[in-house]
Amino acid sequence: MMKIEADRAKCDGLGMCEAMAPDFFEVGDDGTVVVLDERPGEEHRQDLAAAVDACPVLALKLRD
Repeated sequence: MMKIEADRAKCDGLGMCEAMAPDFFEVGDDGTVVVLDERPGEEHRQDLAAAVDACPVLALKLRD
């Protein structure tokens, strides 16, 4: 099962992930990413991979 991992220490809160996959990411009040669903269904893989790849500080990963 796929899992989203976020390194909040690396996150700059730029919001690229939230813009691309708002059902799974948001920038919290502290200015860093919050993963809304760590274990998304496989049907979301393509959209999530694009959001992860869009992170300019490489704070996000998809794991199997």
